[in-house]
Amino acid sequence: MRAHLSSNKGEGGLNMSFEKRTIKSADGFEFSAWFLPAEGSKKGNLVLVQEIFGVNTFMKQAMARFAAEGFDVLAPSMFDRQEKDFTTDGHGEADIAKGGGYARANGLEPAMIDIAACVGSLGGAACITGFCYGGSMAYFAACNVPGIQAASCYYGSLLSAAKDLPPKAPTIAHFGRLDLHIPMEGVAEFVGAREDVPVYVYDEAGHGFARQGTEDLHAESDALAFQRTLDLFDKAIAG
Repeated sequence: MRAHLSSNKGEGGLNMSFEKRTIKSADGFEFSAWFLPAEGSKKGNLVLVQEIFGVNTFMKQAMARFAAEGFDVLAPSMFDRQEKDFTTDGHGEADIAKGGGYARANGLEPAMIDIAACVGSLGGAACITGFCYGGSMAYFAACNVPGIQAASCYYGSLLSAAKDLPPKAPTIAHFGRLDLHIPMEGVAEFVGAREDVPVYVYDEAGHGFARQGTEDLHAESDALAFQRTLDLFDKAIAG
């Protein structure tokens, strides 16, 4: 199954073709994932983990950004165990309650085995990134999932609780100082415990600062975080 998304890059339009795949986890569960091939010469593989709102328009825009940089990108539908292909472009109270409930119901172990299945489907080696819920899952994957080459974690609220877990791959984390959902005290605790993880705090950014096309976007912080992410991935892939 293929779908198309039109987005803008520079002066011209960019028409992307997404492929919907079915992936089987180690426990036999089958879930959906959206795949987007690299533009031009491929440099590596990337698993992109959604916010609590599913693989929606904003996540597909994020996929397109990384595909334009030479990554084969795979974005799993992380809540298929709760509702098949759940997705919403809304960020209202009802959307947050539903997506957040699914995140809690899904738990950590199913998320990790589904991410591991994604890495396996990409040949056994991949970088990983994620946003909000996905930022937390990207960190846990760096700590637990074989084949993760590097992880870039955007505003993951669970990182402070995971501060005693060492990642097994190069990992960085991004937070907005104006984030109303993630206390800076927790970020400071994580920084103090994990000297092996560079943490970048963007002074003028809030939650969702990398979400394209929304009022949450802080373009300057987003551009800097994106470049830091690419630099991390390029270095990890080069070995």
